[in-house]
Amino acid sequence: MSRQNRARLTLLERESELGAVDGVLTDLCGTRPGDPSGPRTGGVIAFAGPGGAGKTTLLGEMRRRAAARGCTVLSARGGEHEQGLAFHVVRQLFQPVLAATSEEEHRRILGNWYDIVAPAVGLVVSDDGGSPDPQGVRDGLDWLVTRYAVEHAPVVVILDDVHWADAESLDWLTRFAPRAEDLPMLLAVGYRPEDLSADAAGVRGLTGRQGSRAHVLAPLTPAGVGRIVREVLGEEADEAFCRECWAVTGGNPFEVVELTAKIRDRELKPQPENLAVLRELVSSAKDSGLNDRLTRLGTAAVRLAWAVAVLGIEATPVLTANVAGLSETDAAEVAARLADARILAQPRPGNQPLEYLHPLIATAVYRAIPGALRVAMHGQAATVVLTAGRGSAAAGRHLLEMHPEGDGWVVQQLREAAREYVRAGAPEAARRCLARALREPPGVEERAAVLYELGCSALLTEPETTINHFRAALEEPVLDPALREAAILRLAQAYGHSGRTETAAHIVGEEAARAGSARVRLRMQAEHFMWSAFRADEPDSPARSRRLSRLVDHLSGRGSAERYLLALRAWDAVVRGEPADSALRYAEEALGDGLSWTDGDWGFEVPILVALTFMYCDQPGRAEELFNNGIAEFEHKGWRGAHLAFGLTLLGYIRYRRGRLAEAEELVREGLRIADRVGRTTPAHWAAIGTLVETLLRRGRVEEARALAAAHDYGVTVPKAVVYPDAQAVHGKLLLAQGMHREAQAQLVAAGERLDARGMRNPAWCPWQLELAHAVALTDPDQAMRVAQEAVRRARQFGTRSAIGRTLHAAALVTQGSERVKLLAEAVAHLERSPSSYELAVALVDHGTALRRVGLPQEAADRLYRALESAMQCGADALVIRARDELSAAGMRPLQLRADETGTLTSQEQAAAERAALGWADEHIAEDLVTDVRTVVRLLSGVYRKVGTDRTGLAKLLGRTRRASAAQASPPAGPATAIVPTAPVGEGR
Repeated sequence: MSRQNRARLTLLERESELGAVDGVLTDLCGTRPGDPSGPRTGGVIAFAGPGGAGKTTLLGEMRRRAAARGCTVLSARGGEHEQGLAFHVVRQLFQPVLAATSEEEHRRILGNWYDIVAPAVGLVVSDDGGSPDPQGVRDGLDWLVTRYAVEHAPVVVILDDVHWADAESLDWLTRFAPRAEDLPMLLAVGYRPEDLSADAAGVRGLTGRQGSRAHVLAPLTPAGVGRIVREVLGEEADEAFCRECWAVTGGNPFEVVELTAKIRDRELKPQPENLAVLRELVSSAKDSGLNDRLTRLGTAAVRLAWAVAVLGIEATPVLTANVAGLSETDAAEVAARLADARILAQPRPGNQPLEYLHPLIATAVYRAIPGALRVAMHGQAATVVLTAGRGSAAAGRHLLEMHPEGDGWVVQQLREAAREYVRAGAPEAARRCLARALREPPGVEERAAVLYELGCSALLTEPETTINHFRAALEEPVLDPALREAAILRLAQAYGHSGRTETAAHIVGEEAARAGSARVRLRMQAEHFMWSAFRADEPDSPARSRRLSRLVDHLSGRGSAERYLLALRAWDAVVRGEPADSALRYAEEALGDGLSWTDGDWGFEVPILVALTFMYCDQPGRAEELFNNGIAEFEHKGWRGAHLAFGLTLLGYIRYRRGRLAEAEELVREGLRIADRVGRTTPAHWAAIGTLVETLLRRGRVEEARALAAAHDYGVTVPKAVVYPDAQAVHGKLLLAQGMHREAQAQLVAAGERLDARGMRNPAWCPWQLELAHAVALTDPDQAMRVAQEAVRRARQFGTRSAIGRTLHAAALVTQGSERVKLLAEAVAHLERSPSSYELAVALVDHGTALRRVGLPQEAADRLYRALESAMQCGADALVIRARDELSAAGMRPLQLRADETGTLTSQEQAAAERAALGWADEHIAEDLVTDVRTVVRLLSGVYRKVGTDRTGLAKLLGRTRRASAAQASPPAGPATAIVPTAPVGEGR
């Protein structure tokens, strides 16, 4: 029976499904073939049913109809024995496309994603490209498929036997599928519901997201079976015979077609007297009967059929002949006989893989291979695949099926396969190979290395198992010193990243004490100080700070360990509230010519602390620059999980502190989205929630902030590690915004006691005192004043304008009378010299309000107009309303606002900034620019907020962006172009 005739019969009674196919193709392509003006609505269509129900035939017909409409068609199918081969299905989709093009074209197609995605789609890349995380690979595949769909629209992607798809391809598919609806792309899948694994359960919901269900293929009716029987065997077929055909096959289309073919070959009359023979034929089509039929074809046929079953997708004629032990000529002859016997499909031209007529036959043949022989054939297949240049990963699939025999070659190949998988962003597949290598087992001199690699492969997916592997490696009797050092560091990372920072610090601390090498000791000390700094329950932080200070005093900053220690000293100075100049000096020494954010040996934590040091020291622009570079590193390496979540969240936190609230919210929401995919309760997750809550509060969306916190148990669950911003303090601030002063006070007092005990006393880092002063102002004004004054003292010790201005502002709010106005004026003066736009806007509103109440409406209006403008630029909606209300109360109306503050510097601001960067005093700048000091202060205030720095960082920041023409100027000898002083608000307007 021809393939075409078989397909036609299998499609009997599938009118409903074919109508659905035509419907979705019309949605995708338009009403006429090749119509470019069609709606191009994509989506997902799924067909479900048991083996033999006709899913493959139906998808084949869909492929034919799609091609007839001018669609670009990509197709792939899962394999029963290829489920452990990472990205097996993905590679089937794209390798035919990539095989026809050059490497140059590959790089054009993949663009910046080449190094990340190329290994997953089967392209060879250099080993120095790094190891992307699974999320990075998924994002890259999303980009690739989206671009392909747009460039080759309309596109139809057909995926058959999805229940056997490998986990990596399936994970990508289930996440990407919802996007098909927004692309000129139709995704069609076929699967057996009863064979879906727990990992593949998401396949059931692919169509549900579009409000539809999978098309479940029903068995053929007795009438349908009778029609097939009569078409194949003749119209004289007896009704009872036809009905028995239906009964013994259950209406399964494949079994019906196969049965009728066998009846025809046996020349059996379709009459009632032959019903007993009919039942024997049915038995011969399955399991033992199939094997008997195969045996009758001869030993060579059996060996070839077994070789095809073992090789699977790799069963090219050449490789199959090698595994079967046949010549290529004999193998071709045997394959033709197997096809005539309807066991194999008809061989395709060229070196295309041999296939079984149906997966049901393949499964039966594979299971019939005697166990010991099957293991041996997999071993032969591994050798053949490697010799053919298919790579260790392809061979690894077969090696996993072999019995452990202590073979060093097997261990070597499995380790190499694991490296290939890691490079492709498939750590779980790598873990399987290494776990099998461990069972081989490796030799005593190699065992520690295998355990170490196994731990590294599972670092993201199974942290507890990772810990066990690293500990086991460290207990091995033969352990190279370099490998011991690496295992200790990775073990500390595993503990630290799972929130057990106390254990992480203890491990590297012990290793530092026992190290015989000065280099190793210094490295372990750096790690010890880092993990100790992240501990939420460190018993004696001040002592650790003193030890760190003494150690750093003797360092020159030449090596990586010394630079990392300098960076940790800078961060310690920030959280302890030491002078900001000191913290910046350490940070600059640590930074040197740059710190890598993707160094696998050193991690990304310390570079982040350096960047945050600049932020807290009133140089957020410098911090943004470092974060942007770090995020670019993450994306280039394909690190799009927790690393990218942290990067985006903390970049959003910098924008939050600068007062760019809309930008901050967008960045943090993206960081939270990624963090949620990585896993809740991770440090990245806590940082994102806390920053988003604070951002929403500044924007006046208190209820939204409360709902967010409640949805994530924020404030209920206490993080095990130090996170930024401090979770307990942020929760107290949220309670205060809800008017729950007593509850807020309890949270803030607890946060303060915890942080003070650790020596973390900088209000710029955690302003719990400012919120506490507000919380107790009504019930205990004296305590509020004491708390606020202590915050001012600490801020003055730290010395940044933003910290001093913010604490003075808080002190003013719990003070009455003329002292309140005085403190507000001083707060504004400091904040004008800082990059903190929002803090300045709030202080201006409160200062304007105070001035209005003491009878100074013109001065009040000046502050309120500036506050309104700044609040609108910040995106602080609630503050905008306050400023407008106060202006109305002062009898003023809002004026036309100036251009967005986030733009480039004006010529006046540029001139003032260039002179300030040279160290000129405001009076000299005013004289040179022929204006007054007040106008210079205003101009520079705009500069600080726009470029993200205070005065101390201005020269360095401007120097990296532009060599100002005034950089070589001398102090003023004569007047420059005059700048008109700012007129008082209310005059001439």
